[in-house]
Amino acid sequence: MNNKKAQRIRLSLKWLVLVASLVFAANGSASIAPVNGKSTTTADHSKFKALQGPFDRAEDVTAACLTCHTEAGEQIRQTTHWTWLYEHDETGQTLGKSKVINSFCGMTITNEPRCTSCHVGYGWNDMREPPPQAENAVDCLVCHDTTGEYWKFPTLAGHPTYIPREWPKGSGKMVQPPDLERIARNVGASGRANCGSCHFHGGGADGVKHGDLDTSLINPPKSLDVHMSPDGLNFGCSDCHTTMGHAVSGSRYQANARDTLGIDVPGHTDFSRASCESCHGLAPHDKPKLNDHVDKLACQTCHIPAFARGGVPTKTWWDWSTAGRLDENGQPIKQLDDHGHPSYLSEKGDFRHGENVVPEYAWFDGTVKYTLAGDPLDIENPPVAINRVEGSPDNGESRIWPFKVMRGKQPFDTERQTLLATHVFGADDTSLWSNFSWEKALQAASDLSGMPYSGEFSFIETTMHWPITHMVAPAEQAVKCGSCHKAESRLAGLGGIYMPGHNGSVWLDRIGWLLVAATLFGVLVHAMARVVFSGRKDQ
Repeated sequence: MNNKKAQRIRLSLKWLVLVASLVFAANGSASIAPVNGKSTTTADHSKFKALQGPFDRAEDVTAACLTCHTEAGEQIRQTTHWTWLYEHDETGQTLGKSKVINSFCGMTITNEPRCTSCHVGYGWNDMREPPPQAENAVDCLVCHDTTGEYWKFPTLAGHPTYIPREWPKGSGKMVQPPDLERIARNVGASGRANCGSCHFHGGGADGVKHGDLDTSLINPPKSLDVHMSPDGLNFGCSDCHTTMGHAVSGSRYQANARDTLGIDVPGHTDFSRASCESCHGLAPHDKPKLNDHVDKLACQTCHIPAFARGGVPTKTWWDWSTAGRLDENGQPIKQLDDHGHPSYLSEKGDFRHGENVVPEYAWFDGTVKYTLAGDPLDIENPPVAINRVEGSPDNGESRIWPFKVMRGKQPFDTERQTLLATHVFGADDTSLWSNFSWEKALQAASDLSGMPYSGEFSFIETTMHWPITHMVAPAEQAVKCGSCHKAESRLAGLGGIYMPGHNGSVWLDRIGWLLVAATLFGVLVHAMARVVFSGRKDQ
């Protein structure tokens, strides 16, 4: 069997496996997917007696859910979404939202009522303690509401409001309690809006944190994301971030940067589709030359030419050192940039935002190491890396990945030379957003969290890497060859890779072109000689 025939057979087998996987996925999700506009689910929740109510509180809905879904509460309480803890096998670090410091609002601890509004439960008011352990403390509705009417109020530690409340504060706009009975009778599979109710708003507002996650993905055009667009595949998050026992695959702490298992085959791989290769395989292109890039480049590097492309800006700079400045009347200041985005707030300091941002690139093997509270800083060589993506062109486990690199300034302990927890939220006189005093806010954060603080502080520049893996553009909008293979390459400064058109010597290029010209000249002379001597032979 020749090589071309064998290659065609292998390609055919891959397509058969892919088609079979898609058919299996379609059949496996038939209970939730509409057919001809009609639901094919085998259960109509609107007919369940337990869901008729009345429900005074959201926990009452959870209690009703658990009468049928008896194991769901315990499953949720074993997940990272519940514990906000992640034990990193590679680095030995204990991570998770309850442990890490980020480049946005600092730490969740001491800011619980605000930050825990995105906890998948109710009533986590003190993060020095584990989340509430009551069976009905799990929030089913935040993931399974299909009405779009359920909303965890931003300052109630995960609860919706049960009485009319003003939000935003001082706006005069009143938020009404949700109709829990109607919502309970209309639960269903999680969609993009469910996951996005928290993940799209990380960092305090729409699109702030990730760069590739914002509300434009709820109903995106195909030009923004070929997978999530209703005009494309109309994927929900769980189509890629597959679940087992409510544990969701895919991790920001330990990513699968180089999936060598290829197309996901039920029973033979890792049951996760949270990688491009799990659907597209290890040789996804028709042109072999493009497949030559796969061992060095992550798919996202070419297929996500820019992030924050949906009309929602992402924050790229946050300087906390300028927070607390007031106007001549002692009132908070708000300034906007030319695009109408906040550029200064007394509560938070200076900002910069960006749209259609070209990523930065780094070798990445999936491992991320964090600078945690208590870790010593190298203050002589800023910026401090809040997290460091591990990777090398030489370890055989890395690829070149795109990142959003968040930059800014954060408080640190000048005596202990460590990053500090910050108490920014709260109606008390010690929170930064109430008193605009860093001295009070940092001391309160230490007192409330138990983290040591010398009483002396300053600010230091920091960076934080966020992998870019959503907002996949159509193939025709992928990064062009000339974007990298030129002197001003996107990948300029990145070692461990040779790029024709970018790397090389001017004299070596000239010699090469001279050799090409000489070869062409020789071919032409040879052709002319054949013509001349062929004519003489005929004579």
